[in-house]
Amino acid sequence: MNTITHHTILLVEDDPNDVLLVQRAFRKANLINPIQVVGDGEAAVAYLAGQGPYADRQRHPLPVLMLLDLKLPRLSGHEVREWLRQQPGLKRLPVVVLSSSQERADVNRAYDLGANSYLVKPVALETLIDMVKTLNLYWMILSEKPEVASDP
Repeated sequence: MNTITHHTILLVEDDPNDVLLVQRAFRKANLINPIQVVGDGEAAVAYLAGQGPYADRQRHPLPVLMLLDLKLPRLSGHEVREWLRQQPGLKRLPVVVLSSSQERADVNRAYDLGANSYLVKPVALETLIDMVKTLNLYWMILSEKPEVASDP
């Protein structure tokens, strides 16, 4: 089992209310992992590639887990996942889709593009807190983390 460390989570979410809810759920669940937030698909790609404002890996470390919304401006969550799959150093990054969509086409496409999990955003804060506790237990504590690196 992995020891508990403060690995970064990348939250890709364009709705400021959902960002605040996820951050609040992490605080209420007493989770200490730093959460980096980007608000659109292009910013997610730039962050993961370490480009532009995300070039400083001290301030913007590579995440060990990405929570990815699907309905995003500029590039959709599916397009971000498709890009990620083409990156040799990043394609192993675990991706949990966190979407309000329950449409079978969205779920199936996410898995076709290599999503590791697909979760529907809960409406109630208590349910979201339980979800992030479970995410933390599984992805941050129990699961072995793959090697992930930005390509030069």
